[in-house]
Amino acid sequence: MKTSGYAAMDANTPLQPFTFERRQLRPEDVAIDILYCGVCHSDLHQARSAWGPSLYPLVPGHEIVGKVSAVGSGVTQYKVGDSVAVGTIIDSCMECPQCRRNEEQMCYKGVTLTYNGKDRVSGDLTFGGYSNHIVVREEFVLRLPDGLDMARAGPLLCAGITTYSPLRVWNVGPGSRVGVIGLGGLGHMAVKFSSALGAHTTVLTRSEGKRSTAFELGADAVLLSTSPEQMASSAYAFDLIIDTVPHEHDLRPYLDLLDADGTLVIVGSLLDTPAFSNLPLIMGRRRIAGSPSGGIRQTQEMLDFCARKNILPECEMIKIQDIEASFERMERGDVRYRFVIDMASLAADQNA
Repeated sequence: MKTSGYAAMDANTPLQPFTFERRQLRPEDVAIDILYCGVCHSDLHQARSAWGPSLYPLVPGHEIVGKVSAVGSGVTQYKVGDSVAVGTIIDSCMECPQCRRNEEQMCYKGVTLTYNGKDRVSGDLTFGGYSNHIVVREEFVLRLPDGLDMARAGPLLCAGITTYSPLRVWNVGPGSRVGVIGLGGLGHMAVKFSSALGAHTTVLTRSEGKRSTAFELGADAVLLSTSPEQMASSAYAFDLIIDTVPHEHDLRPYLDLLDADGTLVIVGSLLDTPAFSNLPLIMGRRRIAGSPSGGIRQTQEMLDFCARKNILPECEMIKIQDIEASFERMERGDVRYRFVIDMASLAADQNA
């Protein structure tokens, strides 16, 4: 299938129009016309080889929303015209203990990434959602519930599930006390989910200017992490803290905020952590944990939850031709809170 998109040809040049062939449908495959694709910080990192050498040409995009255009002979769950979504992974071994537990994102044999990966069958590069079509194995296609705005649903497939998953794994609900560090693309979704699950939710921020926004998103309280007085008065205040900050920072100040048996969960891409004393962990039986994206079953649960609770990310719609400018704005933190590409804008290149 001839497909148009935007690709990074190397780590140093802007994304540019790119034409390529999607594979012919296998029996288990679903073909999707992409209508919208969210812009994730990891799209920029991988386009620039910031997380190690990327595979070029690279078509980013793993927050995909569209309509089924064709199905393989063995597909039973979807039909042409269905509204569907695709997230960060498009295949796994389906046999290991993690896959059998519906935790495909932690497949022991490694997942197939939606982009910057290799197809498990052919070995071909996988190309993502900055394009007008995609072909995905049925088990990794998600049903988009009725009533969920397709134009805003894309970021749920990464920012959404990345913050929803730890809240579910750590059994957050009424009576839980949850802190959220950072109020960007991930953080604003963590606040919405935590609040909707019934937890008392506090935003931990360095900026007093985030206070009104935090309350608008559903927070019950705001804790200014630059205030020694506020931090000291919040000792033992949280059962769970979700850390969404995507760059190196000191975890030590947050450990004293955890109650006994409390957990600090890192979901931001924190590659290096300054050294700190482990005494607060030992004395409080506290934990520092990490959490990746969720499995397919849990991601579907999240989408259904969002439809019931009317939860959507705050988005700014862009044209694909503006992707480089959007990357630059994203690096500056100049977006509230996620960009979404209207893939209909690809037609402008095709008609030029």
